[in-house]
Amino acid sequence: MKRTFDIITSSMALIILSPVLILTAIAIRLDSKGPILFTQQRIGHLGQLFSIYKFRSMVENSEDIGPYYTSNNDQRITNVGSFIRRTSLDELPQLLNVLKGEMSIVGPRPNVPVQREGYSEKEWDKRNSVKPGITGLHQATLRSAANEEQRLALDLEYVDRSSLFFDFKIILLTIKQVLFKGGN
Repeated sequence: MKRTFDIITSSMALIILSPVLILTAIAIRLDSKGPILFTQQRIGHLGQLFSIYKFRSMVENSEDIGPYYTSNNDQRITNVGSFIRRTSLDELPQLLNVLKGEMSIVGPRPNVPVQREGYSEKEWDKRNSVKPGITGLHQATLRSAANEEQRLALDLEYVDRSSLFFDFKIILLTIKQVLFKGGN
């Protein structure tokens, strides 16, 4: 049932949001040099590696300049990047990852491989027992304000409470967060 929901939702979102996707791509191209899309290796379901798609919100080669995470006032974020991160438009290309079956609409955000060291074996296995999502419980509740311990606790709580009804609740909470708080 969840996979059917993911396919229908991501397909409809790509069609409905196509003008936004096109305008975002044009804005990125006009704002700074580099590719429109950013890809990065992430950990997926059962620890499988996959390439995540995002609109590029940072300067070219930002991974060589700083850490894998961003912070408030990160100098690597472009002008357009600041807007698309705050509004979460940078995440929209992940709808393609959902269609490919690598991600779900809702689930823990996919980690970069270096984050493995922050988990016990049991926590890592549990967290990766579900597909990663475009949004998750920590994005829907604490957004960018969550620290590592809070993120882990909320990700594990999601695994314990995972259901289609809970996913709908998280989607609604995420929309509220994006509209009223934004991200960094």
